[in-house]
Amino acid sequence: DEECELDDDDDDESDLELDDDDDDDDEDELIPTKKSSTYYVEKFFKKLMRQLYGDMDLKDLAKSLTLSATLFFLIGGYWLLRSLKDPVLTSLCGVQAIPKAKMLSVVIVLGVVTIYNKCIDFVEGSGGKYEMHHLFYAFGTFYFFMFAGIAYLLTDSEMGLANAVPSESRVLGWVSYCTIESFGSVMVSLFWSFVNSNVSLEAAKSTYGFIVAAAQVGSIIGPTIVTMYSTTWGIPTVYFVGSLCMLILQGTMYTYISVYGTSTSTSAKKKKDKAGVLEGLHLFMKYNYIKGIFAISCLFMIIVTIIDYTLKVLARDHFDAEFPCQPGENCFDALGPGNHSLSVDAQQHFAQFMGMFGQATNTLSFLLSLLGTNAVIRFLGLKKTLLLFPSLCLCVILFVRFNPSLYVAFGAMMLLKACSYALNNPTKELLYQPTSSAVKYKAKSWIDIFGARGSKALGSVVTNYYSYSAVALVSNGSLVGIIVAVFLIWNASFMGKKFEEYTNEDTAYIVGGEDEVVDAREVVSMELAIKTDDEISDAEQDTSCGVEEEGQNAVEESKR
Repeated sequence: DEECELDDDDDDESDLELDDDDDDDDEDELIPTKKSSTYYVEKFFKKLMRQLYGDMDLKDLAKSLTLSATLFFLIGGYWLLRSLKDPVLTSLCGVQAIPKAKMLSVVIVLGVVTIYNKCIDFVEGSGGKYEMHHLFYAFGTFYFFMFAGIAYLLTDSEMGLANAVPSESRVLGWVSYCTIESFGSVMVSLFWSFVNSNVSLEAAKSTYGFIVAAAQVGSIIGPTIVTMYSTTWGIPTVYFVGSLCMLILQGTMYTYISVYGTSTSTSAKKKKDKAGVLEGLHLFMKYNYIKGIFAISCLFMIIVTIIDYTLKVLARDHFDAEFPCQPGENCFDALGPGNHSLSVDAQQHFAQFMGMFGQATNTLSFLLSLLGTNAVIRFLGLKKTLLLFPSLCLCVILFVRFNPSLYVAFGAMMLLKACSYALNNPTKELLYQPTSSAVKYKAKSWIDIFGARGSKALGSVVTNYYSYSAVALVSNGSLVGIIVAVFLIWNASFMGKKFEEYTNEDTAYIVGGEDEVVDAREVVSMELAIKTDDEISDAEQDTSCGVEEEGQNAVEESKR
């Protein structure tokens, strides 16, 4: 009994202690605790991340950070080199070589993409011996040596920038231009092929926007490096910095593979029958609706190509006058008595100017996509929004025609590029809604790969014909642009009416539905791919600065 009493006493004491603890807890709840200095900052960023990307799993967040770093260096390196592409070609081969280089790059890029697709087939048919990331290393290494080699040769007294005599026979300028163009198509498409194969649809919904945001930051920082350092470091050094990005992105990809591995489901896929270019061309020829999508997707590039070349010619003349070649320099009388080529200062400031152009264009496209695209489409509706971009093209080409100055052309190009990424691309993708899977994959492939580059080549034919004079280029080239813009306005009106007709419940119609020849397994895979592409489009609104659009198009081509 005594022991029991003692136990009871102990229990009472313990109860009292617990009560005391509870009282202490109540007091702690009443007394405000001092938060750490980073508490509210962390809370804000957690809330912001949840609003922007949803409830992201920590593992998915870590994976997306690694992939974001890869795409950051890929896009940053590309835009750095792209900002140097035209100044290098102008210095080595002359500004009149730019239209010819654009036409040549169409052939070169299509050849490289063909080789790329063959490599994809080889990897998929290797039975798991090789995987997609091995291809990423191979192409990354190739482009590193190409860009590093070009950077080295740019310092050569005969082949490089020190030789102030521009000539279209100088191969280095052509190699530099076409290598940068092919890199933009191949490496970006290879990255997205890898991501689409290793990231689940659920994870894609929350992480793709985060990945693309890194690309947009890279597209701004790359040209910023050119703007800040091309006049102090020199063009070859900045070019070499771009080549180093090829090594760094391989390091980030290797880190991802080492930590997270790869998905093995894609390596065991059976080979499908390829859609083929002729099937896409057949659909294009059969349906006027698809022709209309082609016009909206591609023909504006004729106008952009004309104004772009006008900008380069005016920039060359501007910096040649501001930093003239002085007696005793290599550029003096380089093209004959009294006919000088660009001085070193003019070359560097030309490159700095193009870096500034990249900065402004990518920043504006980012802001428009972030704040304006969805609001414009919701407010105006698709039918009126389709008319907005070609109307803008017409206004811009008229303004350049009557005010042909450097900074007018700069503003015109910046506005057209940004609005094409942020406004025209999202609306053209919506036009594919009332179409079959055959159209979405076969005809779209033909339009995006061949139609887009063909339009650039057509615009280059015009600029090449009038390249002998800036006055002739502005007066005659702008007439071509006005004709194209007027046609695009008519086409946008036609497509808006057709879209409403085909999506109306009473008159619903699927373009190309009768040409659907895809088996059940392919339909499932296509639907998953469509959902993934929609997530990418919603996240970025095609503001991955031009190059990611090319990359996604090449991804779709490689899948087929």
